[in-house]
Amino acid sequence: MSGTVLTQEIGFILIPGFALMSFAAACEPFRAANHLAGSLLYRLRFFGEGTAGRVAASSGAEVPVEPLPSDQGALHTVFVCADGEPAAWRRPAVYAVLQSLARRGTRIGGISGGPYVMAAAGLLKNSGFTVNREHAAALTETFPDLTPELARFVRAGDRVTCAGGVAGLDMTLALIADRLGEDFVNRISDQLLHTAPNASAHLQGASLAERHGAHHPALVAAIEIMQSTMVAPLSRGEMAARVGLSERQLDRLFREKRQCSFSEQYRAIRVSHAKRLLRQSCLSIGDIATATGYSSPAHFSRSYRAYFGYSPSVERLPEAAFPVGARKTDREGNAVPR
Repeated sequence: MSGTVLTQEIGFILIPGFALMSFAAACEPFRAANHLAGSLLYRLRFFGEGTAGRVAASSGAEVPVEPLPSDQGALHTVFVCADGEPAAWRRPAVYAVLQSLARRGTRIGGISGGPYVMAAAGLLKNSGFTVNREHAAALTETFPDLTPELARFVRAGDRVTCAGGVAGLDMTLALIADRLGEDFVNRISDQLLHTAPNASAHLQGASLAERHGAHHPALVAAIEIMQSTMVAPLSRGEMAARVGLSERQLDRLFREKRQCSFSEQYRAIRVSHAKRLLRQSCLSIGDIATATGYSSPAHFSRSYRAYFGYSPSVERLPEAAFPVGARKTDREGNAVPR
């Protein structure tokens, strides 16, 4: 790196309850770049709604913030950071600022649930993007014309989105590399002990085979089809034909590899998706029943209660009123088929 490099202002709009790790991972490479260059390559600014004060992360840690930016022309890039429940992300003032920034040509980014806020502001039309996979169901149900990629981060013109967590580190390093080159970024990575950065196209987590412990090609294919056909579930015969097996072979495969039946696996996938929609979206229970392939809200409620031990409406009660341990789930909150 040689010559004079101008300072870029990078803003972060923090929605209360944002994930601290996601925020820190996206910020830290900018700080490291300043340190290694011995000059102010990047000036970081943190914003919140209302007057200057502090915004609390999901962990309770607080970050000092200034009011939402009025001097928008100085900002090169602005990220919106959100986590938790989409119901808490209805922020008209934030939408207005993002829209104003976009009109000025400012690069807009979203981290973790931030892309949902960008979608609500109308900034993701005709743009590739990603979102944390925990928020993908709520986003696609609320904005059916948008389809996120399940990548770690996505750059699409003046939009950049990130799934959150440590993926923020990879995203920021990629942005710095665009400006200052790979050699400089390799020095930053080395300082951060991040010696193997991930490309944007890398998936957000383990593969479907790894998550389900399913390595038989036909079984993996069947589970993928289940996940994409929840609105209109396939019959056993239709599924067997799709994966090139007989119905008997399909049943035996699920029993031997998943210790459950074909129908039990399908129901587990559907009610897990319903759980995410109940927690993350404002859809009615009737709409969620339709989105997960149930013939009526009553049918959906019976199936949900059979799996989780309580009715779907309980998901929307305050956390203190929520039944503990009513139904076993995996580490991602999915129903374990039985």
